[in-house]
Amino acid sequence: MSRSPSLPERPHLDLDPDMSPEERLEALRDHFEEIVAVNQKLEEQLEVAHDRRETLTDEVDSLERENRTLKSSSLYVATAEEVTDDGIIIKQHGNNQEVLTENASAVTEELEAGDRVAIDDSFGIQAVLDAETDARAQAMQIDRSPGVTYDDIGGLSEQITEVVETVEDPLSDPAQFDAVGIDPPSGILLHGPPGTGKTMLAKAVANETDATFIRMAGSELVQKFIGEGAKLVRDLFELASEHEPAVIFIDEIDAIASKRTESKTSGDAEVQRTMMQLLSEMDGFEDRGNIRIIAATNRFDMLDRAILRPGRFDRLIEVPEPNIEGRTRILEIHTDEMNLSDDVELAGIAEETDGFTGAELASLATEAGMFSIRDSRTAVTMADFEDALEKVREEDDTSGTPIAFA
Repeated sequence: MSRSPSLPERPHLDLDPDMSPEERLEALRDHFEEIVAVNQKLEEQLEVAHDRRETLTDEVDSLERENRTLKSSSLYVATAEEVTDDGIIIKQHGNNQEVLTENASAVTEELEAGDRVAIDDSFGIQAVLDAETDARAQAMQIDRSPGVTYDDIGGLSEQITEVVETVEDPLSDPAQFDAVGIDPPSGILLHGPPGTGKTMLAKAVANETDATFIRMAGSELVQKFIGEGAKLVRDLFELASEHEPAVIFIDEIDAIASKRTESKTSGDAEVQRTMMQLLSEMDGFEDRGNIRIIAATNRFDMLDRAILRPGRFDRLIEVPEPNIEGRTRILEIHTDEMNLSDDVELAGIAEETDGFTGAELASLATEAGMFSIRDSRTAVTMADFEDALEKVREEDDTSGTPIAFA
């Protein structure tokens, strides 16, 4: 405990009777200056004491609250299963014990079945708790839109049109569907080889729409403990319903929606349980609201038939490898900010890259730029693209992935 600072010594004045009036006046002035200095020190010590008192007061209040909490009885989490005139049936978490308790006046005025509550040792309801949402589900909500637009995607004009019709139009202008008398498509599944632009389409949707965008990977829904993956799926759709309109993007959906087998292992059973929850959320008894679903996979052949039927994914959009016009457009996009020499012909490069995906064409442009930097040049030449093409071909041959070239 810190000690209080000592008080300054009180100044004293002893006047000699033989002093002249001038000497007496000078002595009084010096004494006055000493008194002022002592007064200033006392004011500083008083200010420090006031601050110290406020700090101690806050500490005392905190200790008193902590003491009251320690003296109070423990509270337990329970769920209100049913609200009746005779009382409330609650189920305590942990032991699943169901108890009929009396209505608590002010606490349960707005209580509904399914709400989480805090109960004491006598099963009396002390407070109504907020709805529980998995923190992992909240972390999947994208707050900042990706910097990808439809103009950044080449060779997929038809796919972009279908995505806009299925996802954006129902969110921006739902009245047109009511006028026609049809329900908007509930979701789309993007499928095709890796690197063809499926994820970029989803990023463009996140950028172009004002809806809440929630992104998840199929592997993130595969959890260790029984029922945890299903709960995460349920929390994700609940999060989307709280922030309507919303778009849910499930990347690599084949991780949880592969064809069901007769496997008896607990891991396979948990994956199938998670898929059952996903199917239920996609077209269950309750109205899903203004929520659109986008999924992507490069293993379309592995998906279970149950998830492919209309009502869950109304549009199955194939995102294929780009044709020559698409490859030319993709090269134009990825070389837009590059300093190209006059001898570079993107159409000729597109002819030499038959079988390349959008991601591989982006890598090709980067490699050409790296060859230019290696030679200490700022302009990228056609020779750089030829060297980059040869390097990419060698890497593909080494990886064992055959690619057809013109």
